[in-house]
Amino acid sequence: MALTLSFNLEEKLANIEPEYGAPKPERLISGNPKFTTWNFEEADGGVYAGIWQSTPGKWRVEYDEWEYFSILEGHSVLTSDDGQSFALRAGDRMVLRPGFKGSWEVLETTRKDYVIRL
Repeated sequence: MALTLSFNLEEKLANIEPEYGAPKPERLISGNPKFTTWNFEEADGGVYAGIWQSTPGKWRVEYDEWEYFSILEGHSVLTSDDGQSFALRAGDRMVLRPGFKGSWEVLETTRKDYVIRL
């Protein structure tokens, strides 16, 4: 096992079978968002890393995990239940901690890289 993990997109996206999904119906607020995930790493201790992409739509989010992400392309708005809103575009980075609740709205297809710890 290598002791490093590269996020070289061309190499990774060409060699990893993507997973497809969508928000649970009970969480969907609007639109018909479709998710594509390329999971690069599943490490002991519940650590995951990869690339996630979504088409436009809006849904409820509730985080039980810790997540760091960086927006690679697109435009999304993340809004917490307390009303704080974050416009997310390429270059924006954020950490979401367990217990975060709110909504994620993809205005333009959005792609992010992520590291998640359960």
